[in-house]
Amino acid sequence: MNICIFCSANRQIDPDFLTATEELGRWAALNGHTIVYGGVNMGLMEQVAKAAVETPRPRGQASHTRTIGIVPRIVEQQGRASQYNEMEVACDNLNERKQLMEERSDAFIALPGGIGTLDEIFTVAAAATIGYHHKPILLYNIKGFWNPLIQLLDSLQQQGLIRGRWEDHIHVANSLEEIKQTLDI
Repeated sequence: MNICIFCSANRQIDPDFLTATEELGRWAALNGHTIVYGGVNMGLMEQVAKAAVETPRPRGQASHTRTIGIVPRIVEQQGRASQYNEMEVACDNLNERKQLMEERSDAFIALPGGIGTLDEIFTVAAAATIGYHHKPILLYNIKGFWNPLIQLLDSLQQQGLIRGRWEDHIHVANSLEEIKQTLDI
């Protein structure tokens, strides 16, 4: 499975976020999944890719690309592309980046992040609500990070601003075990 990871590229991150991100990267690698991500060499982006690439392959597991970095050219020019991009796909802007990430992924997991992460979550969620895809979207709610967003989504739904239930398109996982259950893998 190609799992797209949306997350922060900032360095000043809660250590528990780094630990959970590393655990996710190792789990993906050990189970033969590929991480599709923003390809930057900082923050949680670097952590998930490093963990995936540095995790030894189990005996008998076929060799495959463990990380695909979708990197805007401006990021490459600034020298911020990760050394852990086993495959790197260049793009011209953030809209193209999101489109490439969506096309190359079977599921999406949002780790703690800021404006860029919110943009990515809502782009794929809006596409799902319209019917462009039926891929799972998960908020990895490490230490309750996504609780304020969950409250906002609940409020929007209560006010009739969301058709149906937002949980039909965005799932909340509070642990790696819940991620596995939601993805049914």
